Amino acid sequence: MKSETAATESVEPAPKTVPSGWRVLMTRERWTEVARIIFTGLMALLYWQQLIPIQALWVAVAIGLYPLVKTGAVDLVKERKIGTEIFVTIATVVALSGGETVAGAVLMVIILIAEFIADLNMERARASIKDLIGSVPQVALVRDAGGERMVPIENLRAGDVVLVRAGEKIPVDGTVVGGAASVNEASITGESIPKDKSDGADVFAGTIVESGALDIETEKVGADTTFARIISLVENAEAEKAPVQKLADKVASWLIPVVLIFLVAVYLYTRDVRMIVTLLIFTSPAELGLATPLVIIAAIARAARSGILVKGGVYLESLAKVDVLVFDKTGTLTANKPEVVGVEMQDGTLSEADLISLAAAADRRSAHPLAKAVVNYAARMKIDVPEPEQYEQLQARGVKATVSGRTVLVGNALLLREAGVPLSDAIEKGGQTPVHVAVDGKFAGVIFIADTLRPGAREALAKLRATGVKRMVMVTGDNEATARTIANELGVDEVRANLMPQDKVAAIAELQKQGHRVAMVGDGINDAPALARADVGIAMGGGGTQAALRSRRHRIDEG
Repeated sequence: MKSETAATESVEPAPKTVPSGWRVLMTRERWTEVARIIFTGLMALLYWQQLIPIQALWVAVAIGLYPLVKTGAVDLVKERKIGTEIFVTIATVVALSGGETVAGAVLMVIILIAEFIADLNMERARASIKDLIGSVPQVALVRDAGGERMVPIENLRAGDVVLVRAGEKIPVDGTVVGGAASVNEASITGESIPKDKSDGADVFAGTIVESGALDIETEKVGADTTFARIISLVENAEAEKAPVQKLADKVASWLIPVVLIFLVAVYLYTRDVRMIVTLLIFTSPAELGLATPLVIIAAIARAARSGILVKGGVYLESLAKVDVLVFDKTGTLTANKPEVVGVEMQDGTLSEADLISLAAAADRRSAHPLAKAVVNYAARMKIDVPEPEQYEQLQARGVKATVSGRTVLVGNALLLREAGVPLSDAIEKGGQTPVHVAVDGKFAGVIFIADTLRPGAREALAKLRATGVKRMVMVTGDNEATARTIANELGVDEVRANLMPQDKVAAIAELQKQGHRVAMVGDGINDAPALARADVGIAMGGGGTQAALRSRRHRIDEG
C-alpha cells in the first residue's frame, strides 16, 4: 500500500505575526469551528467542576454536534453509509441520556478536533496548487505592429510575440524570435547553470530571465504549457492514490453497522446503559484512528528536536519499507551555487592570479551566474580586481572589457573564435562548465565552474545505504556529463539525466512496477509530480519551493 507523499522544510522559530498562508486557510468558518470546539470543551470542564447546570452543557453539546450531524446526514443520504460522524452522534446522545454527560462531551470534542485538523490539511493541499498556478505571470507584455501593450495571459494566442526582460518570469512556452538572454530553467528542468537563449531557442513558462531580454513567439499558453502540465501531474498522482486514502473509511462503513447491531443486542440482554456507553466509547472508530498517532507522538517530538518536522506519522512506518531512494540533483545533492573548481593556463606570460584578476574585472558588472562565480572566487582568493574602463555584455557569448588598458574576453569558445582568437578546440571537462579567457587577442586560459556538492551529502548517502537501502538513483534535468560526475563522487548506483518532470514520474513508476518501494528526495517545482508519485516523498526545505513542500496533503519536513 502506498503512503501519501512527504516533504521537507527547514525548522525556524515561529514568526511573531501570523503567516499569510494561515490568514488564507483560517477563514471565518474555520474560526467559528475553533470557537465551537473551545466553547464545548470549556462547558464540559465547567460542568465537571459543578460550576454550571446540566442544561447549559446540553446546549453546548447541541452546538458541538451540529457539524457532525450535518456531515453524517449528508453521507447517509448521498453515499448511503453510516460514517464516524453518525456513530459519534449516537454515542454522545446515548451517553447524555444515560447520565454519562461528561464522557459524551469529551468524546465529541476529540472528534471535532480531529475533523478540524483533517479539513485544514486538505485545504492546505488545495492552496499549494493555487500558489503554484499563481507563480506564473498573469499578464504579458505583447509586442506587435501597434507597439507594446499588457495583455492578460488568457487572451494570448499562438503566434503572439511576448517581450520578457531581465528579472521577469516567462509567461508562455515558445520560441525566441529576437534578443538574447540567460534563462534560469532550474524550476522546470532542474539544470543548475542558466542557459543562454537566442533566436530559435525553446523557452518554458515559469522560468526566469536573469540577464538580457527576449522576444518570444507564443506556442502554448495556460493549461497547455509545461509548467501547467507539472501541476496536472501532481493532481493526477493525488487522484491515483485517493482509493488508498479512503480505505479506512471503507472499513469503518462496514464496522460501524456491525458494532451498532452488537450494542443493541447487548442492551437488550443487559439493559445497562452505562455498559453501552462504555462500549460505544471503546468501539468507536475514532478511538481506533487516534491510537496510532498517540503511539508515534514520541517519535515525532524527537524528530522535531533534530530539525525534522513529520506531518503524517504513517510515513515513519513507510520509510522503513523503502528499498530504493531516488534523488534530484540540483539543490538536493548539490548546493545549486556555481563555483570555480579549477583553472587551466594557456599563456605562460600570465600567472593564475593575473588571469583571475583580469577575468573577474571583466565579469564584475555582469549578472550572469558564471560571472558571479568568477568574481566570488577572486574575492575568496583575495585577488585584487580593478574596475574595467570599458564593458560590453555579449548575450549568449560572454563579456568584452578593457581592463588596465588590456582587451579581455571572458565567455564561451564561440566568443573567442568570433574575435579571431586562435582556438583549435573548446576545452571540456566532464561535469564542469568551461569559461574561456583571452587577453589582447591571445588565448590566456580556461576557468572551470561547477555546481558543488551539498555539505554532508556523501556522508548522508553512506548512512542511508547502511540502513538497508539497496539502490540509489539520481534523476535530473541536467546534462549527462555533469550528472555522472556528481554521481561518481557520491557513489550513486544509477543516473538518469536530461529528464523533464514527466520523465521523472515515469522513472519512479518504472521502479514501482519492478516491485520496489520508492522514496523520492527533491526540492524544486520540477520535482513536485515525482514527489507525489513516489511511495514516500521528501522535499528539502533549504531552498525548496512550495510546490515541492506541499506536493501532498501530509509531509515529512526536514531542515
